[in-house]
Amino acid sequence: AAFISIQAFPALLDLPQDLEVSTVSCGSRHTAIVTRDGELYTWGWGKYGQLGHGNNTSSDQARRVEHLVDKGLRVEEVVCGPWTTYIRVLE
Repeated sequence: AAFISIQAFPALLDLPQDLEVSTVSCGSRHTAIVTRDGELYTWGWGKYGQLGHGNNTSSDQARRVEHLVDKGLRVEEVVCGPWTTYIRVLE
């Protein structure tokens, strides 16, 4: 099982330098961002599949949700709940 660090204080995001973030949302133990290009990146605790990567794997590194890219969907908004992630997409 992956170790997921929990930050009790603000921390800088370690994202690829070419990403322009438009929206951020934090759940209980996971975080999601939407880029200006409409891509969704998630990281943190993934036990219930809330990261959207098709598995229950946790990760400390931000990863793009490839399923949305493969379907040609652009994310407009993201909202994280305690163990869920909700998105609004443009087709």
